[in-house]
Amino acid sequence: MFLTGISDEAGKAIETQIRAHQELGWKEMEIRDVLKADGTADNLHNIPDEDFRRVEKAVKDAGMHVYCFSSRIANWGKQITEPFDSSLEEARRAIPRMKALGTQFIRIMSFAVRKDHDDQMDEERFRRLRELKAMFDAEGLAVVHENCMNYGGMGAPFMLRLIENVPGLKVVFDTGNPVFADDRSKPRPWPKQSAWEFYKAVRGHIIYVHIKDGVWDEKEQKTKFCFPGEGEGDVVHILHDLKKTGYTGGISIEPHMGAVYHDPNSSCSGDKQYTTYVEYGRRMQRLLDLL
Repeated sequence: MFLTGISDEAGKAIETQIRAHQELGWKEMEIRDVLKADGTADNLHNIPDEDFRRVEKAVKDAGMHVYCFSSRIANWGKQITEPFDSSLEEARRAIPRMKALGTQFIRIMSFAVRKDHDDQMDEERFRRLRELKAMFDAEGLAVVHENCMNYGGMGAPFMLRLIENVPGLKVVFDTGNPVFADDRSKPRPWPKQSAWEFYKAVRGHIIYVHIKDGVWDEKEQKTKFCFPGEGEGDVVHILHDLKKTGYTGGISIEPHMGAVYHDPNSSCSGDKQYTTYVEYGRRMQRLLDLL
């Protein structure tokens, strides 16, 4: 196992992201958003070519490697009832950029949950993901699906059904998402998921791991994110099992303690965000050393 991280959680500028990983002694990065020349940030597959070339040069000059693209393809911000075009366009833009950076993996999802519907339009989701996967397969690249706020994240049975209907689909398992996700495979009122039970159910399909941790606050109806091993994400238990079963892939931190990607109200100073990310990485290293 080796450590990496979703580097924009240290800061949006690519220089800041690289510096955090160098401070941690990590060569691998998972890039999501980066700061553009105009001062705004966007996903690596969306930024203009000139900005991408700047990112590519910075990464290569620093001797770093991008292990995974943390894309927005088919993510929780896209509805299955909406046209498929934006995800296809993002995939087309991502492929040459992955090749330029020597990146093998791209994180995708399976579109937002239809929260007030029992009909999740399963077959249309499967069809779209088969098409997306085929695009990357044809280029020798691999998609990995995250158990996030999407169809595959509604509970282990949904992820397994997705895998059954999208042959060869692999999983990037996130330890923290089950903490706040309803288990829609259970009767209403839906309980929160168990990270350990979800992990066990899909273990044979996991090719990459995201680490976040937190505690669900029932009164406030929100997750209080914390350092790894201090919450309800079964982080230590899962790490022990990964080691026992011979996992040799990446462990990518996604702290959500400095800023939560999908929560515009969550923010802190740039210095605090950076130092929290680095401290999170150091604590993860200590956890691995104790296995």
